[in-house]
Amino acid sequence: MASPKRPPARTRLLHQPETEVGGLEGSLLQLLQNHQHSALRLREQTERAKKESISNAKRVSDLLVDALNGGVQDCYAVEKSIEIEIRTLAATIAKFMKQTDQWLATTNAMNSAMKEIGDFENWMKTMDFDCKSINAAIRNIYE
Repeated sequence: MASPKRPPARTRLLHQPETEVGGLEGSLLQLLQNHQHSALRLREQTERAKKESISNAKRVSDLLVDALNGGVQDCYAVEKSIEIEIRTLAATIAKFMKQTDQWLATTNAMNSAMKEIGDFENWMKTMDFDCKSINAAIRNIYE
């Protein structure tokens, strides 16, 4: 019995038949297309990642700016309220200065009046003493 015929083993041929060349070209074309497709997909993923990174960076930047602006806005509001309080205090100080000047003028007037009363009282004592002296002299003369 003869053994069934097997196909001959593949050997490297310098000149391959036309059917195998077409298969090799097809494989190479398929590899090239797969590579181009993979490169395109990778480029798209990279572009998406880049856009997403830019979007995230913008969002972080916006959040930081909002946080900073919120602090600045609070500082500005506090500054305005302090300025209003300063104006109010300046007006109150001016009012108290006028009132103090009025009290000082009144106190000086009262002090002058007291001095005059003291002078008048001294004059009255002097007059009383003089009148008593005159009265005593008249009594001595009369007696």
